[in-house]
Amino acid sequence: MERDLYFAFASVCSGTAGDIDPSSRAVRKYTKDVLPLTDDAPASASPRRNRLILLALWFFFYASFTLLTPPLLDDADSVHSEVAREMLVRHDWVTLYANGIRYLEKAPLLYWSMATSFKLFGVHTATARLPLALTVLALALAMEIFARRAFNSVRAGLYAGLILLSSFGIFIFTRITIPDVMVCLWLTLSLLCYWLTEQLDLNFSGDNSSGAPFIAALPRWAGDNSLRLLCWGFAACCALNVLTKGLIGIVFPVLIVLAHLLLTRGIRGTLMRLRQLCPISSIVVFLAIAAPWHILIALANPSQGNPGHLAFIHGHWSVPGPTQGNVHGWLWFYFVNEQVLRYLNLRVPRDYDTVPLVLFWGLLLVWLMPWSAYLFKALGQIEWRAAIVSCPIFTKAKWLQRRLGHPGEIALLTPAESTRLLLGIWAALPMLFFSFSTRQEYYVLPTLPALILLIAAWLADEADEAEAFTVPNRLVVAGQRISVVLLVLGSVAALVAGFFVLHSQPLGPNADLAMILKQNPGDYALSFGHFLDLDTRAMGAFRTPLIMTVIALFGGTLLNYLLRRDYKPHAANLWLAAATFGFLLAAHLGLQIFAPVLSSYKLAMAVAPQLKPDDLIVIHGEYESGSTLGFYLQRNDIHILNGRSSNLWYGSFFPDAPPIFEDNESIRLKWLGVRRVFLWQDLDQPTPALPGTIFFIAQSGGKEILSNQASPY
Repeated sequence: MERDLYFAFASVCSGTAGDIDPSSRAVRKYTKDVLPLTDDAPASASPRRNRLILLALWFFFYASFTLLTPPLLDDADSVHSEVAREMLVRHDWVTLYANGIRYLEKAPLLYWSMATSFKLFGVHTATARLPLALTVLALALAMEIFARRAFNSVRAGLYAGLILLSSFGIFIFTRITIPDVMVCLWLTLSLLCYWLTEQLDLNFSGDNSSGAPFIAALPRWAGDNSLRLLCWGFAACCALNVLTKGLIGIVFPVLIVLAHLLLTRGIRGTLMRLRQLCPISSIVVFLAIAAPWHILIALANPSQGNPGHLAFIHGHWSVPGPTQGNVHGWLWFYFVNEQVLRYLNLRVPRDYDTVPLVLFWGLLLVWLMPWSAYLFKALGQIEWRAAIVSCPIFTKAKWLQRRLGHPGEIALLTPAESTRLLLGIWAALPMLFFSFSTRQEYYVLPTLPALILLIAAWLADEADEAEAFTVPNRLVVAGQRISVVLLVLGSVAALVAGFFVLHSQPLGPNADLAMILKQNPGDYALSFGHFLDLDTRAMGAFRTPLIMTVIALFGGTLLNYLLRRDYKPHAANLWLAAATFGFLLAAHLGLQIFAPVLSSYKLAMAVAPQLKPDDLIVIHGEYESGSTLGFYLQRNDIHILNGRSSNLWYGSFFPDAPPIFEDNESIRLKWLGVRRVFLWQDLDQPTPALPGTIFFIAQSGGKEILSNQASPY
């Protein structure tokens, strides 16, 4: 019935466009019970209600059970948490330490937030994850505000928040305590401040041709000082981003703003606009926030001895490695080694892998699924050609004007087109930046907010078009076609998941998942390389999350198709969001099942009742392999056997570094001593040749704890 009414009104509107307005009060009154128009749509009723919906979803998926489970994982997750814990232990909030050794490669803001959480609520798994959970909440609310104001649509704000919270990339990379979601927050807020300054310029210039909604979107406190406050807000967000991730915290927002200004104003207009944006006072604000920590840590960690210099020899760069007592200070290591040389793939030590370029770009679709199905339509709304044609830089390039089909015509961008251009530049720049560098899976994240805003705007326009009976209804038809593609892909993925459910056997209650995995150690330098170990047999441990995945993928895409077929794209979007959240539940349950392979938490709990302050804990291999022992046993003096590498490598060459590194000879001497030794051991590694008796303490996740003394229990 709804579809018949839609075509009836569409035919009337197309045949008598001069007589009947599809948005007229009569048409609205007749159709409000069938397909309510934008002003009557429940999603557009109240921004406050939408924010409450987002708050409730955030609390359930990011601030409840997901804070508590799974336990922290080995490597970055527990290393970063331990760095924050040692801030409190050492009462040093300037120099970062991991396991008692200088940890100079990271910016401090994530660790400050985690240490503050520990100080207020105690050292626990949940308090380690709380700062990132709050970051996601702030980002979701910022996205809601940005979309609602930029596109003059309450519904777009709701969609932006829903897509952000249901993004697989945002969810999975907040299961690990890494700062990249914080980068997304500061980048979003800084560009929101810039966008608002552009709306102020429209207001003050009197350009009201198509910008009324944008002028109305200005904050209520806007007044004589609003431009200055927004510029200072931009500078403050850039400074906080620098304290979160280093130089990209200022490089990304500044390059995005410059590119947008150049395309919309030209070189002369850009210089004039920059002079209006309070550059001197903004630089002062930036330095006041960002500079103190950089100065203090540089003074606290100067170069030691004669560390050598970077040299270009025989056509290649030679990066000096540290030796005991001869090591560059923080200034060189942090800015040159970690920022410049890492970008050029010359960083020392070379303890990381890089994602292939095609996979790096393809991960955009994965981290935004299923919303990435609408990505290309959303990107298609960016007026790249009009932006180039209207740019004063290219007005004299007649060949370019003819090639773009606008000879002699200067087409000014509307405010809506300028906003989409800004988002397009924002989405492209981080991806292009990392395309020429080493890259990890999560380096995609700074691009996601821009793409989410573009997708939210397209979905809102599609829903408005369906409810307004617009003819021709290109967006509605496109949405229906995309829903067919999604249904096919969702069905195929559900069939694959169902295949594993039907052809795998459940594991026994005491089975160790690590014992049946196919080892691929060459992939472990990637963030989730261990998941590549899964095979058909191992999938038996994941039957429940696989069943949930089947329901979410097939049920969500089927309802999305049926509702869009009936011209109800808003309801279809809500059901698609519900299915995506269901998939996040399945992903979380799967991570919880896989956690024993990725974490040494169970081993730490087995050791804890027996551990005395004088006992020695030794990790055979790199510290990161069993780093959860340090956090959960609250020990910052773990010894390392044959594993002087990775995060502890550089700091271990400072003269005051504790002597925690063992070799085969030193561990034999300690094994025969009166001091009790707990040895963490990966079962894939050969056990070192130890004298005397070896006592087994515990085993979990392909790892075990051995000791030189029997358990007293």
